[in-house]
Amino acid sequence: MEKILALKFELEAKKNKNQAIILKRFFKTAPNQYGAGDIFWGIKVPALRIIAKKYKDLNLNEVFNLLKDPVHEVRFTAALILVGQYEATTNKGLHRKIYQFYCKNLDCFNNWDLIDLSAYKILGHYLYNYKSYQERLVILKDLALSNNMWRQRAAMVSTFYFIKKGRYQETFKIADILLNIKEDLLAKASGWMLREVGKRVSEKKLCLYLDKNALKMPAIARLYAIERLDKKTRSRYLLRKIDKKLQ
Repeated sequence: MEKILALKFELEAKKNKNQAIILKRFFKTAPNQYGAGDIFWGIKVPALRIIAKKYKDLNLNEVFNLLKDPVHEVRFTAALILVGQYEATTNKGLHRKIYQFYCKNLDCFNNWDLIDLSAYKILGHYLYNYKSYQERLVILKDLALSNNMWRQRAAMVSTFYFIKKGRYQETFKIADILLNIKEDLLAKASGWMLREVGKRVSEKKLCLYLDKNALKMPAIARLYAIERLDKKTRSRYLLRKIDKKLQ
C-alpha cells in the first residue's frame, strides 16, 4: 500500500488543470460520450512513463488497485507497468499469469489509449506465441462479439502483433465481425489495422479485402484503410467504383 500511495502522490504532484481540460475534451468525457465521467489530472505520457519505470516491480495486486482508480492517468500508469512486466520476461508461466490477469481485468482498460497501449503487446503476443490459430480465433471472436466497445477494440488492435509477424488472417476475421458497426472508435480501429496489413504484409491482400468489403464499411474505416495506397487506387475506393462482380 505504501508504494501505491507514493506512486499516486508523485502523479498528483504533476497535475495540470489546463492540460486536464484539454484531455477531458479529447477523450470525450461529457455525459453520454464514450469517456463519460473519466477523471483527468492533465499529466503527459512521458511523465507517466518515468513514474511507471520507477514502480515497475509492483505486484499484480498493487497493479489491480491502480487499475480500479477513477483517475485516468493512474490507470494508464498501471497499464504501463503491466506491459513493462510482460515485455521484461520470456518466462511462459509469467506471461500466462499476466495474460490471465489482463483478460480478467480488461474492463479496467476503458478508453482507447489504454487498449492501444496494451492489447497487442499482451493479448496479441500471448495468443500468437502460445495459442493455435483456431484457439486464438475463438478468443478474439468472443471479444469482438461482445457488447463492450473496449473489448471489441482490444480484439481488433491485438491483431497488430500478428500483422507485425506477417499475418493478416486474424485481422480480416475480426474486421469482418466489426464490418457494419458504426461506432467511430471501432471503425477507426478496423481501418487502422487494415491499413497496417497493406503497409506491413501485403497491399494486394488489402485491396482484395477492400474489393469485397469496402462498400459495407463505415466511411471512416475505409478512409483509414486506404490511407497509404496510391492516389489512383484511393480514388477508386473513395468514389465507390468497385467491380460489382466482387461484391
